[in-house]
Amino acid sequence: MRKTWLNGLRGLLCAGALAPAVPALAQDGVADFYRGKSITFIVGAAPGAAYDLIARPLAAHMTRHIPGEPAIVVQNMPGAGSLIMINHLYNRAPRDGTAMGLPLNGVLLEQRLKLYEQGGGAVRFDLGKMSWVGSPSEQPQVLWTWRTAPFASFEDMREREILLGATSPTADNFLTPLLAQRLLGAKVKMVSGYKAVNDIFLAAERGEIHGNSTPLSSILLGKPDEFREGKIRVLAQFGERRLKEIPDAPTGMELAKDDEARKLLEFWALKFRAAYPIALPPDVPRARVEALQSAFDATMKDPEFTGLAARMGLDLSPTSGKDIEGIIARIDAVDDALVAKMRKAIEP
Repeated sequence: MRKTWLNGLRGLLCAGALAPAVPALAQDGVADFYRGKSITFIVGAAPGAAYDLIARPLAAHMTRHIPGEPAIVVQNMPGAGSLIMINHLYNRAPRDGTAMGLPLNGVLLEQRLKLYEQGGGAVRFDLGKMSWVGSPSEQPQVLWTWRTAPFASFEDMREREILLGATSPTADNFLTPLLAQRLLGAKVKMVSGYKAVNDIFLAAERGEIHGNSTPLSSILLGKPDEFREGKIRVLAQFGERRLKEIPDAPTGMELAKDDEARKLLEFWALKFRAAYPIALPPDVPRARVEALQSAFDATMKDPEFTGLAARMGLDLSPTSGKDIEGIIARIDAVDDALVAKMRKAIEP
């Protein structure tokens, strides 16, 4: 019995000695795979858009934290609310860890709401089968006005008509004001057809419109001086909680006057928890998924990257890849009846 016990103890000690080597071996295998290769980072937005402006510095810094230090090459693939990009990533991109993508965050709700499909796109992907690297920031849509507009608070929008610019009826800069009108009682009149957010900023400065709904990052990155000088007033934000950059702007859920409106706006807010969700195709080997997730997490703490983000005006409030998986699970769990009511609330 003593001999059997000693043999068992030796086995346990050997196993304990070898256990730390297993992750190291996996890490070595990942490094061997990536060494000398490149990763194509596909952005579902045009060059110069907020998504593109975030993807490029992230790619430049993240490469140092991936075993084997592969180059990361950014490629733009805009169109159909980034459905073109996410469909490509899911169905055509290599599934070996050499391709990842950054879709518009509306993609997180697309399987339930079918919004972008109305613009001629199609859902040919299953988010639950994809892996997620992370999101560098939590950025809600915000309703803002130019300083010359006669609106100092959201309550003013309930008392008099406000003109808000938008690009298209399927864009968040149209849909979020629509929700403010139908769920929160704001007197909104939409002026759509602008080509891009910069055109809307210019229209507001000229007095053609009062303001816009846009991701907070579009203001912090695109108009930092105007925001700092108070030329842009944020009247409401549509994330799950107030952000520290705009602590005085109430959330849509705080402005809701009944439980149903609150639940609908809570559903809408889910996608803003992962404002810039970085995805991988299905079937990427687990060791490479974890290596990319770890590299992303390390980049979010990298002094060079965090310093650059601060200079850009980008608040880093990262969401991990595993947390994005949890967000997708929450979206999938939303009651079908509530989803149907949301679809009705955002119908043109």
